[in-house]
Amino acid sequence: MTYADVDVAEPREEARLAAARRVADAILFEGYILYPYRATSAKNQLRWQFGMLGPAGAAQAGVGEEAGMRTTLLFEPGADTDAYADAAADTEIGVDLTLRFLHPQFRSVERRSGAAFEPVESLTTAGTHWIPWHEAVVCEVPLSGITSDTVIPIEIAGSQETEPLHDDGRLAGRLVRIRERLRGQVRVSWRRLDAPRPLFAVDVEVTNLGRWDRSAASDDARPDARRYGAPRTAAPRSAARDLAARVSFAGTHVVARAVGGRFLSLTDPPSWAAAAAAAGDQHRCWPVLLGEEGGPDDLVLVSPIILSDRPAVAPESAGDFFDATEIDEMLALRVRTLTDDEKAQARGTDPRAAEIVDRCDTMTDEVLARLHGTVRDSAGRDSAGGAFDQPDTPWWDPAADASVAPETDTVVVAGVAIGNGSKVRLHPLRRADAQDMFLAGQSATVAAVLHDVDDGVHVAVTLDDDPANDLHAWYGRYHYFAPEELEPVREPVREPVLEPGSEPLR
Repeated sequence: MTYADVDVAEPREEARLAAARRVADAILFEGYILYPYRATSAKNQLRWQFGMLGPAGAAQAGVGEEAGMRTTLLFEPGADTDAYADAAADTEIGVDLTLRFLHPQFRSVERRSGAAFEPVESLTTAGTHWIPWHEAVVCEVPLSGITSDTVIPIEIAGSQETEPLHDDGRLAGRLVRIRERLRGQVRVSWRRLDAPRPLFAVDVEVTNLGRWDRSAASDDARPDARRYGAPRTAAPRSAARDLAARVSFAGTHVVARAVGGRFLSLTDPPSWAAAAAAAGDQHRCWPVLLGEEGGPDDLVLVSPIILSDRPAVAPESAGDFFDATEIDEMLALRVRTLTDDEKAQARGTDPRAAEIVDRCDTMTDEVLARLHGTVRDSAGRDSAGGAFDQPDTPWWDPAADASVAPETDTVVVAGVAIGNGSKVRLHPLRRADAQDMFLAGQSATVAAVLHDVDDGVHVAVTLDDDPANDLHAWYGRYHYFAPEELEPVREPVREPVLEPGSEPLR
């Protein structure tokens, strides 16, 4: 089953599948290339993504990832099917799978030298700076109509392609793209489970059948390693990891569609299926339901990243940044601060990196403002839609809670109420960091007593011996201590100083 195979005559169904594809694509490219989107950046030196299935033996050699991933799906037959028939004989129920992954593609750069071409570490043509890099090609393998136990071989042919590079109308060099052959398999098995209602376990295992050849990392064993491999400056281990990545399935995941039934959530299963969900075998992946609550629940994403059920790409997102651990707004602003030379390097690294740079450069203020964030409740409704009342004062504003007033609140320490202006001596405890330990025994003045959301108390102080304490107090840069780390200092009572000839008060 591919997304194109599904009948999408209904606009609602088409929208549902488009939303599922957006989530699957985000998983597929997560970690593909990271900010600053240049191949010269240290974190982009090696293909590293979730869902990497390396050749057998690569993980043991310390140069790649494990070769397989597996999951157990819970399939509940529909009421109109023969739920008590054997799965192998019941053609009314089944699953359609789509195996999706990236096929790594190494791109070398060659400069024209007379009638021939020679490999180089970089080449600039028509304002674009080209360097060797790992690109990738999206692969989708449809596996339809699986109604019984089966093993399906996966064969992806290798290839070599060239792209000429011109500069001022002349042939200046070329890009050579190499994809290695990939071999794998998908194993599917059905098991009827003992449950109060008809229920099947569908076990899905994806395996890279390629084998890691330790000698492949040697220039002597592989004459083309210099031409199409890591540069000579790379360490042998880095070269080995580089070669192992080329024969790996990257970003591997599976989209499953139920035929004649529905999938059950493994995160929040119905009570009658909880034991079956707990007994499932999940290795390097996790299945989550796709689609809105109340839908048919016939789509599952077997993700190499643990997600919650019904994941969705935020509508505010203008496009992927390949780094979901960061914030779109922050990444967009960072890309816009890159120099022209840095942007040229990113554009020359990968066409997908070029798309990110171009998108950020042309991003309007309206689009950027949408990236600033939206508050949503657990049902996915946002604050702009009136899903819940918004107070006039934001929750983080001190004025939102009149029950606390840091400048006037006090806390009792050793029988003494301390607050703004109180003198204390600091005694950092063992849990304090090294910076605080240097302040042991110093005197300080309390500036505020604060309460956190867990009812913890924190005392903000300025150091009496700090010549910049007035400045720190002006812009609110304090040291914070727990009450038990403070000792109240009782200031001595001073006798009044009498002017000559004056009488003391009686």
